[in-house]
Amino acid sequence: MTRSAARDVAAAPDAAAVPPLAGFTVGITAARRAEELATMLERRGATIQHGPALRIVALADDADLENRTRELVAAPPDITVATTGIGYRGWIEAADGWGLGEELLAALGRSEMLARGPKARGAIRASGLVDAWSPESESTAEVLEHLLDRGVEGTRIAVQLHGEPLPDVVDALEMAGAEVVTVPVYRWAPPLDLAPLDRLIDTTLAGGIDVLAFTSAPAAAGILARAGERGLREDLLTALRGPVLALCVGPVTAAPLEALDVPTVQPQRSRLGAMVRTCESVAPARARRLPVGGHQLELRGHAVLVDGRFRPLPPTPMALLRLLARRPGRVVSRAELLAAQPGGAGDEHAVENAIARLRAALGVPGLVQTVVRRGYRLALEPEHGAHCAEDPEVTR
Repeated sequence: MTRSAARDVAAAPDAAAVPPLAGFTVGITAARRAEELATMLERRGATIQHGPALRIVALADDADLENRTRELVAAPPDITVATTGIGYRGWIEAADGWGLGEELLAALGRSEMLARGPKARGAIRASGLVDAWSPESESTAEVLEHLLDRGVEGTRIAVQLHGEPLPDVVDALEMAGAEVVTVPVYRWAPPLDLAPLDRLIDTTLAGGIDVLAFTSAPAAAGILARAGERGLREDLLTALRGPVLALCVGPVTAAPLEALDVPTVQPQRSRLGAMVRTCESVAPARARRLPVGGHQLELRGHAVLVDGRFRPLPPTPMALLRLLARRPGRVVSRAELLAAQPGGAGDEHAVENAIARLRAALGVPGLVQTVVRRGYRLALEPEHGAHCAEDPEVTR
């Protein structure tokens, strides 16, 4: 499913009127809060393509969760770690459904409550309990470090999971002498409908996605797993290591990508709003800027800014402009331009038509020059190293 930002900004009178993400397409892999993230990005001018890489499977009716809950009611933990607000609330609601809500809260109230972040802390307090500590980094790693530093030998620790089994955390605590009871309140699973995710992968590999946004580590793992099932994993990794920006909400989300040498950007605070603000500062900085024909050209994902004015381009003219921009000031043959057109079909007459559409969309004459019997080139300013001296075979 593709959602497009309004394109009436094309008539913007100056650069200040152009939203910071206008011309960029952001792929959203989240299942939860995807609509909220999309709305924030669209307000900044982005075009959105949503392909959820996972779905949340609630375990409210799961016998394992009920058994773990009864176990903790019968033998309360010394320490309880709440990792997510939604997970903790879901656990309490499920216990209410089994008639164990008050007993569970009484058991947890006798333990020392640790919250991984402010949302988990808020959920603990909303349930009538009090949290004792929360890490500044909001990371599970800091929670583990805190527990190991203080010593956990002989303690019983309940860890509410947040979609992943956290084997490293459990193993480290058990090796330090703790008894660990994991509470799998919800888990991740592949989406029931894989078509939107497949379309997102295909669009990314075709060059139609500028930013892939990740709000959870399982989403990053999920899209790579699906690409692997289709034989496209290495192609996707190549895209993420090159032209596609991997935008992550925080270090935990970024970890599986960085382990595969994929560079990521992330905000200092793991929040959707901060993530969007990071995107609106980083994405425009990656745009290609060229002085062409006495004007400033800025190439974005599916659009160009000419002297700060927003000019959306159809896919074929945009593909040709990108090829010309890779060799600014140098001649690109009609055959090369023909091969660069989406689909690669047609003849040199199709190239002439596409160039005409490109010139019309740019709205400024003289940016794309015709070199008679040879091809086309961008009229890069001579002082920037291009071979743009007067040439009798050049027409504008």
